[in-house]
Amino acid sequence: MQRREFLTLLGGGAAAWPLAAHAQQQALPVIGYLDAGSAEQAVNLVAAFRKGLSEVGYVEGRNVAIEFRWANNENAHLPELAADLVRRQVAMIVTPQSTASVAAAKAATTTIPIVFGTGADPVQAGLVASLNRPGGNVTGISFMNVELAAKRLGLLHELLPGATRFAALVNPNNPLIADPFIADVQSAASTIGGQVEVFTATSNRDIDRSFASLVQGRAEGLLIAPDTLLFNSRVQLATLAARHAVPAVYPNREFAEVGGLMSYGTRLADAYRQTGIYAGRILKGAKPGDLPVMRATKFELVINLQTARAIGLTVSPDLLSIADEVIE
Repeated sequence: MQRREFLTLLGGGAAAWPLAAHAQQQALPVIGYLDAGSAEQAVNLVAAFRKGLSEVGYVEGRNVAIEFRWANNENAHLPELAADLVRRQVAMIVTPQSTASVAAAKAATTTIPIVFGTGADPVQAGLVASLNRPGGNVTGISFMNVELAAKRLGLLHELLPGATRFAALVNPNNPLIADPFIADVQSAASTIGGQVEVFTATSNRDIDRSFASLVQGRAEGLLIAPDTLLFNSRVQLATLAARHAVPAVYPNREFAEVGGLMSYGTRLADAYRQTGIYAGRILKGAKPGDLPVMRATKFELVINLQTARAIGLTVSPDLLSIADEVIE
């Protein structure tokens, strides 16, 4: 072969390599990842989702691709983001935390598999027909966060045995979570002779306003609803509660880790990992309607003793003894 011919063939081959690589990348199954929150607040949780995928043999960039869509705490954007993923014909849509996200995805498609994570009751919220046999194109993980509302009020009452005036903060733009949360908390309050005043927030500015109102109303304790906006605003919430010395109980340990007084709930990272496992199983051929909705079975109580001291609160030895973790 002449040297010029060899260089021509080599050059043509080199030009074809990027095209072949691009074609291979395009051939990867694509997971549409839909989240009501922001990428900055979910770094560790996304890592847990990727870990679950890897346990079933899927690694991003190698044999699966992920298209992320973030609503940045604006639930009104979720329907269009879900519709965009459907137009792109993704292999499935995952919504690892937000109930509003899975509702938007479910409204956008009845054929593309959907794997959710939710704090709501999936049946009551209309996400699946039943827990054991979800049917249709939807399945996922239930954190049972809403169902723990009464338990959190009980823990707050144990911490503050003389308190009767409680406040609850919810996001009204997330009614699938807010409505049952309010109902459960108010029902639980009536059994201990207490009252719960509900405050709402759809933005960080609303959180400031609601806090000013509940402080003015002399709330003795505060319950934070499980919600993506409130989760993403956890530093703001913990700071305001400490500044005004308002004892508060939160749904996830991430709140206690940034200065929140007390949290009770499942580990979100575990739920995200399980969402990844389910996504991988569906990529391997499992039908979402045949995969039972998994319910959290382990819940942890985290108490931030440093925060308790800062607001002049003494935590009883009995309460400390049942805590899974005490942050000194």
